[in-house]
Amino acid sequence: MASIADFAGVPKPVYHQDRPSLYGVKDWLTTVDHKKIGILYGAAGLFYMLVGGLEALLMRLQLAKPDQHLFVGDTFNGLVTMHATTMVFLAVMPMIAGFSNYFVPLMIGARDVAFPRLNAFSWWTFFFGSLVLNSSLLFVQEFPSAGWFAYAPLTTKDFHPDMAMDFWWAGLTMLAISSMVAGVNFVVTILNMRAPGMTLMRVPVLTWMMLVIQVLLAFSFPPITVGIIFLALDRTFGTVFYKTAMGGDPQLWQHLFWLFGHPEVYVLILPSMGMVSEILPVFARRPLFGQHAVIFSGVFIGFVGFGVWGHHMFTTGMGPIADAAFASTTALIAIPTGVKIFNWLGTLWNAKLTFPTAMLFAVSFIPMFTIGGLSGLMHASPPLDLQQHNSYFVVAHFHYVLVGGALQGLFAGFYFYLPKITGRMLDETLGKIHFWLFLIGFNLTFFPMHMLGNNGMPRRIYTYPADAGWNTENLIATIGVFFMTAGTLVFAYNVIVNWRKGKLAGNDPWDANTLEWLTTSPPPLHNFDFTPTTLSERPLWDHKYTPGLEIPVPTTAEEIHMPSPSWKPMWVSSFILLIIIGLLLYNLVPFAWTLSVVGALGIIGSVYAWVTEPV
Repeated sequence: MASIADFAGVPKPVYHQDRPSLYGVKDWLTTVDHKKIGILYGAAGLFYMLVGGLEALLMRLQLAKPDQHLFVGDTFNGLVTMHATTMVFLAVMPMIAGFSNYFVPLMIGARDVAFPRLNAFSWWTFFFGSLVLNSSLLFVQEFPSAGWFAYAPLTTKDFHPDMAMDFWWAGLTMLAISSMVAGVNFVVTILNMRAPGMTLMRVPVLTWMMLVIQVLLAFSFPPITVGIIFLALDRTFGTVFYKTAMGGDPQLWQHLFWLFGHPEVYVLILPSMGMVSEILPVFARRPLFGQHAVIFSGVFIGFVGFGVWGHHMFTTGMGPIADAAFASTTALIAIPTGVKIFNWLGTLWNAKLTFPTAMLFAVSFIPMFTIGGLSGLMHASPPLDLQQHNSYFVVAHFHYVLVGGALQGLFAGFYFYLPKITGRMLDETLGKIHFWLFLIGFNLTFFPMHMLGNNGMPRRIYTYPADAGWNTENLIATIGVFFMTAGTLVFAYNVIVNWRKGKLAGNDPWDANTLEWLTTSPPPLHNFDFTPTTLSERPLWDHKYTPGLEIPVPTTAEEIHMPSPSWKPMWVSSFILLIIIGLLLYNLVPFAWTLSVVGALGIIGSVYAWVTEPV
């Protein structure tokens, strides 16, 4: 028997890899290492956050004053569509994927994910899908203008004849494939690859929330994928799934979309809830209050989240029984959310708090998300929803949830976890400037939208008359966006400069309590030099602060085999892209269908090479 301190002198294990380590561009193109893939996802998410933020800034410039003509008509509608699509699918989701890829194996004491090459395939499919999604501006000189929800039949050829909408469905199809594959991969990883002693109730809250969202991804993306396939068939081959004149049903799209769309909200918010649940105890110097309740409430949110989609459709005339059912589930889901809020407040109550930037964002998350949650709870009432449904009140609501909640939680995660990734600390002075600029700008931007909505301003309009009474609130909202932009640019500068030049972080700069802080910063390719053992919900605090605690010495002479780099995941994703290109060109280029056939054959060949390649 030995204490954790004895591991400092343990010889490092023999490390084997079938091929020598690769560095440079080829290493990143062929990597199957979960940490490198996490960095790729995170970098993509940060880049697209800047792109989506620029689109939002352009919209607010148009709406700053009445009767402006900077971006009008379908140009404005295209900005609306791509801002929402970019922020949801290309910014927040890949940032979450970055955290889950990098930290879930570390937090459960694993070497990698269950299927490393499948993980690389998920990344490349996301990457190619993101390029397709934004290619309409390059090839048809405009963005799709039907809104991120793409309601049929407005998205059919009759109402949207140009190809911009085709790039939208093509990109979303690839992103859906990526997310479903990743969901299955991480469910298997978390359930089957935990360190010795790590029972499910000892799994960190962040990992639990990642598990819940992976289940949501695996089950919520199939409906929207089916809906997108129907849309693609209507637009490419002339089928009539959504054409009412031919017996189609536009409400079919709404049901398929929102059956995905509302679980998607929890995909975006639950990881931030998990990060807040990990950060608050560290800087309150006490365990999370009611940790098991926080875990079960997250599971409950994920389960009930599949039964609330109809509240987006109260205005479609579903009938009183359906309205009552969805109103009840929407109100019910507020209960586990409230449980989390009270547990976070219980953790902070009478604690000896410190406030680095990560803690500031984590604490700010609570009231900002609560405002968004309460305004959302109002829409559990069908009569109230009928009044506010298409107004700026709803814009305020979901931005308080997704920006004040999800994005602030991710910012907290960046300041907390980036030292483990880079081995360097972010600058705290710049971090606090970022926090206050962003928080002030966020509230200046979105709080006035509650008043705008109640005063009758509808969503998705590109101008308004001067006598409508909306001038002051719109000007304040636009000023707020400039504050948020400044704060985000400070954050980007902080990350870029301190990635290489920041203060050395050490292995455990925050005196944290979970296993990812047990290894070096950044971690080695094999994550841990020995197999960590878990004795409670706070394994690292147990090791550091329990006098006389002894744990079994793990085997240290073991050989560690890590999977070799591979081109095959990129090949498979590339051939999926070729199928998509063939479908996009089907009505434009003779025999374009042959590209899709070549793509399908290429997938078969690449998968065969994949499964027969030595691991």
